[in-house]
Amino acid sequence: MHSTVNRKDFLRFLIPSAFGVFVFMFPIRDDGTFNIPLGLVTDFFLTILESTLPVIVVLTMVLSTALTFVTKLFKPSFIMSKESWRDMFDVSPLWLTTRLLGTIFAIMTLYEFGWDVIKSDVTGQTMLGLMSSLIVWFFVGSYLLPYLTNFGAMEFVGTLLRNVVRPLFTLPGRSAIDLLASWVGNVNVGVVVTREQYMRGFYTGREAATIATCFSAVSLPFCLVIAGMLELDYMFPVFYGTVCLAGVISAIIVPRIPPLSRIPDTYYTDTQYSEKIPQGESKVKWGVLKAVERAKAAGTLRDQLKEGTNIFTGIALVLIPQAMGIGTLALIIAEFTPVFQYISAPMVPLLELFRIPEAQAAAPATLVGFIDMFIPAVLGSGIESELTRFVVGTLSLVQIIYMTEMGTLLLISKIPLNLWRLALIFIERTIISLPVIVLIAHLLF
Repeated sequence: MHSTVNRKDFLRFLIPSAFGVFVFMFPIRDDGTFNIPLGLVTDFFLTILESTLPVIVVLTMVLSTALTFVTKLFKPSFIMSKESWRDMFDVSPLWLTTRLLGTIFAIMTLYEFGWDVIKSDVTGQTMLGLMSSLIVWFFVGSYLLPYLTNFGAMEFVGTLLRNVVRPLFTLPGRSAIDLLASWVGNVNVGVVVTREQYMRGFYTGREAATIATCFSAVSLPFCLVIAGMLELDYMFPVFYGTVCLAGVISAIIVPRIPPLSRIPDTYYTDTQYSEKIPQGESKVKWGVLKAVERAKAAGTLRDQLKEGTNIFTGIALVLIPQAMGIGTLALIIAEFTPVFQYISAPMVPLLELFRIPEAQAAAPATLVGFIDMFIPAVLGSGIESELTRFVVGTLSLVQIIYMTEMGTLLLISKIPLNLWRLALIFIERTIISLPVIVLIAHLLF
């Protein structure tokens, strides 16, 4: 190994990769719970920018919508000549309408005028607050992401874990660090990591869809918040352990059944990454060689900053207005219509079969998580049975596909997932994980 890789090249892989892993995955005790460095930096910016963030978010939406209209009407050369800009602003009438609605909803919410159903605390205010948090997460994450993906960490870990990850989850070895970062870190940052890797030819469409829908778990601090809302924080280790167990079982089964199993194993680009180890070569040596090779191609600090800027603008100008539009409409449906009462009716006999107390009250909470991950806990907090609250809370954290942010991020990405596939995967994760959660709940209570 030393005859092939010199010390300088090895350190070029090791130092930035170690920094990336530390930022995205290293647990740090923070105010009674655990966080990651990325979360601590984000929290710092959220605190100092708290009062101005809603205005920044609204201005971002106005800029995005204005540029989209200009592009659709006039096709200006400064946008149409750049592929990344063209992808952002030359969109279908549906996405144009969604951005316009999101911007209108945000302005109505910020300045508190118009229909209450749009600007209420449980609809527009919730979404504007969420977008204010997201824009900071994406800003910090976008500039730090290259250190996790560009300097060889994924190649090295992937070479070592290929024979574990492939048979267990039907995924390439290099996804191992993506899976861990997605699980330990923030759900949206996990989706961004996967999207970037897919667009560069490191994952096939099926692999990217599997990672994004099966491993982008909610963060540990958020799990603690949900446990607290349901008055179950006193048993948090068991609560979170149940989420992890049910999540892993779902991640083993769901990729092997439709719709994920039927997504073609095709690459987004012609550049494809091979994990095959040459005959007679050791895993560690080959992993280091591939990692150093990747680090050499990473470019300068200026290149990393440019990449971070491209990632951030691509997300902020596309996701923020569209998520505001879709999320607000979804919350209106969930909060002000009986739609989920009707949809969840078949869940009542299933919950009764599992001997879940207050099945009628719990049924909507088992499905409304498709809209937003907070709503199940809000509905479940009014349930008297501790066993039922445990089931509702842990299930909502295993389901993970919710349209107010993660679902919208997936829809606007290049990953081959549409609304119906997301809905079906959500239902599959619910059906698979529910018996596991119910069994643990009955053992505990």
